Order: sequence, then C-alpha cells, then structure tokens
Amino acid sequence: MGEFGEKTTCGTVCLKYLLFTFNCCFWLAGLAVMAVGIWTLALKSDYISLLASGTYLATAYILVVAGAVVMVTGVLGCCATFKERRDLLRLYFTLLLVIFLLEIIAGALAYVYYQQLNAELKENLKDTMTKRYHQLGHEGVTSAVDKLQQEFHCCGSNNSQDWRDSEWIRSGEAGGRVVPDSCCKTVVAGCGQRDHASNIYKVEGGCITKLETFIQEHLRIIGAVGLGIACVQVFGMIFTCCLYKSLKLEHY
Repeated sequence: MGEFGEKTTCGTVCLKYLLFTFNCCFWLAGLAVMAVGIWTLALKSDYISLLASGTYLATAYILVVAGAVVMVTGVLGCCATFKERRDLLRLYFTLLLVIFLLEIIAGALAYVYYQQLNAELKENLKDTMTKRYHQLGHEGVTSAVDKLQQEFHCCGSNNSQDWRDSEWIRSGEAGGRVVPDSCCKTVVAGCGQRDHASNIYKVEGGCITKLETFIQEHLRIIGAVGLGIACVQVFGMIFTCCLYKSLKLEHY
C-alpha cells in the first residue's frame, strides 16, 4: 500500500506541474485569441457595413468572448490544480469543454463563410455601393466605400461603369461627378467628374475581387486561431481527467 501510495503521489505531482504549465500557456493563448478578435473588430471592421451577412462579425465576437473566458479559466485551472479540489477540476473541465465548442463554432463559421463569400459579394456589393453611397442614414457605407476604393486602388464593384447606376450620381447631388472622388488616383474635390484611365483606378475585377481577398485572408486567420487553440485544449482536458482520477485514487 505504501509503494502504491508513493507512486500515486508522484504521479499526481507530475500531473499538477503538467497542468500548471498548460494553464500558463493556455492563459497566453486566451490573450492571443481575444487580441485577434479585438483586432478584427477594432481595426479590420471598416468593411463590415458592405457585407450582407453578419457571420464575419459573429466570428470575431465569439473569439473575443472565448479569449476572455479562457483567461479566467486559466486562473481557475491553477487554483484547482494546486488546491487539489475535485469540484474545481470538474468546473474547470466543463469550462474547457464550453470554450472548445465556442472555438470550433468560430472556426466552422469562418470556413462556411469563406466558401459563401464570393456569391454574397457578387449578389449584394454592387447594390450596396450604388444604392447606399452618400445616402442619408448610410454614412458608414459611404466611409467604407471611399476607404475601400482608395486603399485597394479600385473603382466600383466590378468596374467604374457600375457608378452609372448610383442613386447619388443620378440625383444630381454629385455635382457633375461620374464616379466618387475616392476613385481618383489623386483625390481632390471634384476629380470624379472625369473617368479617364489616367485619372481614376480601372482595375480588372473591380473592388469585389480586392474585398473578397481581404476578407478571406482574415477569415483564414480567425479559423486557424480558433481551431488551433481548440486542438491544444484537448490536451488540457486529458490532463484534467488524469489529475481528477489520480486525486480520486488517493482519496480512497
């Protein structure tokens, strides 16, 4: 019995330090997950108003929530490990499972939306740009379109001819412009009155191709982070189960 108890105790100590190391890494991973979510929302959300679906935004919010819960869970895991309390270990395991599912969902949403993005942009982007640009109550769309055209050196959803269907251009409020000033290579007031290739961006594929590439790159990052951390969590759940079992054996 003494030899068995000694082996069990030694095994428990090893598991405790393994789980503690995991928790430290896990806490840092949670910080990284939350940082990616906040980065997406704060710095990369300019074009969300141009998207018909809320999936891109939802994946970012899920990462922020999951990252925050991960950090709290990491602290709980350390407490549960060193206090050797089985009730805390059960709670810790449950939280790990919840976070695991959240990150799987975020990764799955990113993957599904990645596949649907091209069809969504083809169906909605032109209408959004032509019907909402410079319209009352759609200032976010106006700002996003101007930034999109300047940042990616493009003009119109498919090409500059798309702006002929713009309600703003047709209304006469455009001041003689045939395209927005943000289409111009050098932006000055009224430069959109001339749509010659020497004056405006005429890029093959238009802004739709540029925006699709941009969103897909960020979906890949979101999906990879979510699924990557989820895989790491599997080891945490295994260590937790082993420590729980070890404590149960010692108890008896």
